Amino acid sequence: MTRFVLGSASQGRLRVLRQAGVEPTVIVSEVDEDGLIASLDPELPPEAVVAKLANAKALSVAAQLPEDLAADCLVLGCDSMLFLDDTLRGKPGSVDEARRQWAAMAGATGYLLTGHALLRLTGGVITHTEGDTGSTAVHFGNPSERELTRYLDSGEPIGVAGAFTLDGLGGWFIDRIEGDPSNVIGVSLPLVYRLVRRTGLSITDLWQL
Repeated sequence: MTRFVLGSASQGRLRVLRQAGVEPTVIVSEVDEDGLIASLDPELPPEAVVAKLANAKALSVAAQLPEDLAADCLVLGCDSMLFLDDTLRGKPGSVDEARRQWAAMAGATGYLLTGHALLRLTGGVITHTEGDTGSTAVHFGNPSERELTRYLDSGEPIGVAGAFTLDGLGGWFIDRIEGDPSNVIGVSLPLVYRLVRRTGLSITDLWQL
């Protein structure tokens, strides 16, 4: 059976895949995201930035695979960022930065971009390299100062792309979305479905029911 490897520590991505019948092996990539972004052409479209990050993560994980996994597996790398006001926003990393991001986001509309890179390995060799970027419009609400402070104090927005979640506490402050909700959580099921088919497999081959 073809194994599925998720190159991400994201609990949201893991939860989405598990709920959809896939039980991945998790191997976290060793990519320096900030360093890679700094090395890219500043004129690169935002969709291409997250795609390059996702591809780097997938390749990093593929290089770490033990022999038994590399014999027959798919490796998925993902990277999510929020595009708002012509700026890509990643994980804020601090309460102060998360507060600044929310000052720009409240009442506005941004686009959650998730780059996906899928590698198929057979006999330890990469035989397919597939990739695409999902985009979902996110319409943010206007949390009160007290609500925002409580949210920041929870710690949730500090380590997530765009300083918000759809499937956690941040979901209360999202008015609506246009597009795929799983993409906002960090892994687009429709997009991964298409990528898996391009490798010659069916997504049902990966189900563990």
